[in-house]
Amino acid sequence: MSTAVAVTGHGHVLAPADGRFTPDAQVFGPPGEQPLDAALTAMHELLRQHGHVVLLHPATLPTPHLHRLHAVRSVLESDRIALLPVALPPLGTAVLVRQLRQLSLCGFSPGVLGAAARLLTHYIYAGGVLASVAKLDSGTQIPVSLTAHAASWMPGTHFAVLAAPTPRLVRIQGGSSAEEDGLDGPPFTTEITLARGPLDSDWVSRHLARRWRAGAVREAELPEDSPRWWGTGRLTEFAAAIPDASVLYQLVASVRRDSCSWCGLELIGDRCVFCAAPATPNRPAVTQGPATTEPPAPPHAALPGSAVIASPRGLRP
Repeated sequence: MSTAVAVTGHGHVLAPADGRFTPDAQVFGPPGEQPLDAALTAMHELLRQHGHVVLLHPATLPTPHLHRLHAVRSVLESDRIALLPVALPPLGTAVLVRQLRQLSLCGFSPGVLGAAARLLTHYIYAGGVLASVAKLDSGTQIPVSLTAHAASWMPGTHFAVLAAPTPRLVRIQGGSSAEEDGLDGPPFTTEITLARGPLDSDWVSRHLARRWRAGAVREAELPEDSPRWWGTGRLTEFAAAIPDASVLYQLVASVRRDSCSWCGLELIGDRCVFCAAPATPNRPAVTQGPATTEPPAPPHAALPGSAVIASPRGLRP
């Protein structure tokens, strides 16, 4: 029985990256769009069919919508529903959700699949090309200098912003950037998902994809909450991530597994995503790699199309 994956917006449900069958994600909309009884019925049906539900929502989700999710969990009195806030931009969140949907078919237990969301966040390079950073929310933790604020008023100036894993902002002029070296890309093979907004810019597909040696650039619809997250409607959003389900499987399987001290679920990391209790180490039964506070190095290929070379750290033959 595979664990169900749920989201809070239709823009967080992307088409499969590899063309194979990937389970869909249930959408739980805001109170104004989905009545409480409809949300309860949908969640009850997911629990009946799948046993556990992992629901990912933006960390900036409006308070009424967040209260609705907690109300559904409380009314059903179920500890089999995990509500996971995600600090990534909207398109990055959608890419993370797609990865979890891929992994839900790989036989991972609910605790491991839920905790994998936190792990995989470290391997998603999410950002956007903006026409202005004057209203870029300070809650995104992206440093915006006074010079960048002033440059937002200059016609033809665009900004390339990397929100995760390390915030970074550079100016682009004339379709290229003298500061392009400041946007360090992933040291492993990825594919870029690109969502074009009203901003007319091909900088990602023509410059960034080549610099980051992306295996492909796939286009998607811009999530409905992207303008609010970025503080402007004139943007193009992108996210580079590992597309191969087998590589994602090896990455998650390489982490040592423990047990939840309260509900007993198998998990990775230091805390259960379902009941928030700390993990109890299963040291005698460890078959995975050593415990570490740093995310493991992913199995990767140096160039697109080359053979996948598994990282020896924590992987079994």
